[in-house]
Amino acid sequence: MSIRMIGIDHSLADVDLRARFSFTQKAAAEAERHFKELEGIRGCVLLSTCNRMELWVSADDECECDLLALLCGQKGLDPSQYRESFIQREEHEAVEHLFHLTCGLKSMILAEDQIISQVKNALSLSRENYCTDNVLEVLFRGAITAAKRVKTEVTFTHASLTAMDRAVAILLDEGMDLHEKTCMVIGNGEMGKLAAMTLKRAGADVTVTVRQYRSGVVTIPPGCKRINYGERMDLFPRCDIVVSATSSPNCTIRKELLENLVLSHPIYLIDLAVPRDIEPSVGDLEQITLYDIDDFSLSKEDGNEEALKKAERILSEEMDEFYRWYRALDLVPRMKEIESDAVEDLNLRINRILRKLPLSEEEQETLKRQIDTAAGKVVNKMMFCMKDSMERDHFLECVSSLEQLYEKKQETKECNRT
Repeated sequence: MSIRMIGIDHSLADVDLRARFSFTQKAAAEAERHFKELEGIRGCVLLSTCNRMELWVSADDECECDLLALLCGQKGLDPSQYRESFIQREEHEAVEHLFHLTCGLKSMILAEDQIISQVKNALSLSRENYCTDNVLEVLFRGAITAAKRVKTEVTFTHASLTAMDRAVAILLDEGMDLHEKTCMVIGNGEMGKLAAMTLKRAGADVTVTVRQYRSGVVTIPPGCKRINYGERMDLFPRCDIVVSATSSPNCTIRKELLENLVLSHPIYLIDLAVPRDIEPSVGDLEQITLYDIDDFSLSKEDGNEEALKKAERILSEEMDEFYRWYRALDLVPRMKEIESDAVEDLNLRINRILRKLPLSEEEQETLKRQIDTAAGKVVNKMMFCMKDSMERDHFLECVSSLEQLYEKKQETKECNRT
C-alpha cells in the first residue's frame, strides 16, 4: 500500500494553465469513479480550487499508474507537454504536504481559512461517490483535525484574509475610497458571497447577480441588492468595481460586450475565478483595470515566525499520530493470522474436554463457536494493546516470535500426520 499524489498550483503555473486542469464537482466525481475502477488503485480524492488541483490515490505497491496521464486523459491533453508544471509526491513527503496545505501554510495568503473547507469538501465528494478508502479517510481527516488545531491555537498575521480582502487592500493603497462606490459581484457562490460581504464592510453599494433559472429561494449577503445575471451589462457602465467569481466554464465578461460601451470613469475588474471569468483582453480597453486571482498573493510575512514554529509543532504531533496508525497497517494481517493460530491452538486443547461434557453434538458446536469468538477477542485485545504500548521494533520481535511459535507447531503437526 502506498500514498501518492500529483498536483499543480499557483507556485508552478499561472491561472490559465491551472484552468486546463480545474474540475467542477460533477467532473471530479466522474473522474474519481473512473480512477477507482483502475487496477491497483484502492481510493482517490480530487482537490480542485482556484489555486491548485491535486489528485490523491492510495494504491498497491505494484500499481504503475501514471497519475499525470490519468489526469490528461480526463482532459484530452498530452501529458508530455505538462510534466514540468506538475509535482508528484509519495508517502511521507505527500503526507507532510497535505497537512501543511490544509492549514494554509501553502496558500497564496498565509493560513487563510477557506482551504480547510475545500479539503473537507473534496473528501466528502469522494466519500459520496464511494471512491475513498480507509487510508485516505484517515489521512484527510487527520489533516483536517491538525488544521483546526492550528486555527484554534495559533494566531497568524492576516490569517483571516481572503483574496477579496487583498483586492480591497490593493485598491485602498492606490488611493480609492470604497465608501458608496457602486460595485457588482457576478456569482452568488461561496467566493461571490465572501466578495460581496467584503465590499459591503468597506462601505460600498453592492449588487449581486442571480441566475434566473435557479429554483427555490436564493439568498444573497445582507444589505446587498440583486439583479438577474442577464442584466449585468446594463449595470456595468455605472460600476466602479466589478468582481466575477463563478464556477462557469464560460466567460461572464467578454471584450465584445464592452466594445460599444462608452465608459465615463475608471472601472476596476477583479476576476477571482479559475477558469477565468473575464477575458484577459478586456484589460486592454480604456478606463479598465483588470486583476486576476494571481495578483493577490500574500505569503509568509514578518511577524509570523513564532506562529509558524507553533504550527509546525502541532503538525508534527498530528502527523506522528497518523504515522503510528499507518505503520500498523502492514502488521494487521500478521496479527490476524496469529489470532487465528491461537484460536486453533485453543481448539485442539479443549476438544477432549468438550467431548466429555453432557452436551449434544449441536450444543458442543455452539459452545465451541462461542469459545472461538471469545478467545479471538482476547488475543486481538492483547495484540493491539502490545502494539500501542511497546516500541515498534520490540513489538515486531514479539510478532515474529509468535509467528515462529505457530510455524513450529504446524510443522510438528504435519510430521505427526506422516
